[in-house]
Amino acid sequence: MAVKIRLARMGTKKKPFYRLVAASSEAPRDGRFLEILGSYDPTKNPAAVKLHKEKVSLWLQKGATVSGSARAILEREGMMKGS
Repeated sequence: MAVKIRLARMGTKKKPFYRLVAASSEAPRDGRFLEILGSYDPTKNPAAVKLHKEKVSLWLQKGATVSGSARAILEREGMMKGS
């Protein structure tokens, strides 16, 4: 089972916010996940980001891959190096 760090959409229609989650790569986008790693609210100005940095670094050490949108958020927060 491959683990991915990705965004899961929450909220209502026209008012989205996202959870940063560790999930199986086979699980649906908004479906089952292993652990909540933080949240991202793009509707706020500037966008609000809350991260559990210890949990994120633990999953990265375990070899979790990161989706493109999650990578952009983690780079902005200084958790990953830009490539």
